[in-house]
Amino acid sequence: MAEQLRLMHVHAHPDDESSKGAASTARYVAEGVDVHVATCTGGERGSILNPGFEHPAILDNPELIAEIRREEMDRAREILGVTQDWLGFVDSGWPEGDPKPPLPEGCFALVPIEEAAEPLVRLIRSFKPHVLTTYDENGGYPHPDHIKCHEISVHAYEAAADPDRYPDAGEPWQVSKLYYHLSWSYARMKAIDDEMTKHGLDNPFAERLSSWERKPEDEARLTTRVESAEFFGVRDAALLAHATQIDPNGFWFAVPHQVQAEAWPTEDYQLVDSKVETTLPEDDLFAGLRQQSPRSDG
Repeated sequence: MAEQLRLMHVHAHPDDESSKGAASTARYVAEGVDVHVATCTGGERGSILNPGFEHPAILDNPELIAEIRREEMDRAREILGVTQDWLGFVDSGWPEGDPKPPLPEGCFALVPIEEAAEPLVRLIRSFKPHVLTTYDENGGYPHPDHIKCHEISVHAYEAAADPDRYPDAGEPWQVSKLYYHLSWSYARMKAIDDEMTKHGLDNPFAERLSSWERKPEDEARLTTRVESAEFFGVRDAALLAHATQIDPNGFWFAVPHQVQAEAWPTEDYQLVDSKVETTLPEDDLFAGLRQQSPRSDG
């Protein structure tokens, strides 16, 4: 019997696992893939972004946000059918101002890379994923925690296979493929805009589309499109579990699933490195691995 395939997503905050790649996550879970989420921080410095969120105690005790976000993560994890670990770092917050203020002492973004990557190396060697996903070098967007998440993910992807690095963090494990999440692109936004127009609906992203600078090099990043429209509802349910962050009346939910499925039925990734042979473009994060025996070290 072939060994169960394993997929690990590395995310910066609770809710990122539900806003990036959640439908494809749910698809792989339904197929029997073991999916694990590593969450770098607890989202302690996150704001309440849902105007309808009500929690009387939080007015007198804003520190409750960390506890509430853990509870939200518990619900989202159950909805997606994944397992999850907290890497234990403290949210860096979103610095505002010109110039921006210094980051808070002790926050995730300021932890030296060798130290910050250690718990992820340990987790990779324990879970033994065949595929690892994370953000691109810009973090998907330039939040300091997202950029740091990218840095430790790439570092750990390489270090986990090296027996000379982190010798006390478990037996080496070679992850076979590394991907970056790709979220919004001009092509995706334009396809949704066209489909909304066809259905006589207003596109909530129309203003953003009008000011979008189309860059062929950005679209060239797309190597892997995972069909996942069947699981858009699971994705939305997981998002809504993060009630402090997600407005159920917000733009996330303004495009009907039918329109999304007709316009852009996939979630998209960039293959960054592969230790197995594969042919681009792909339609599966496990392309080249379905018939391969997993490797134990590099």
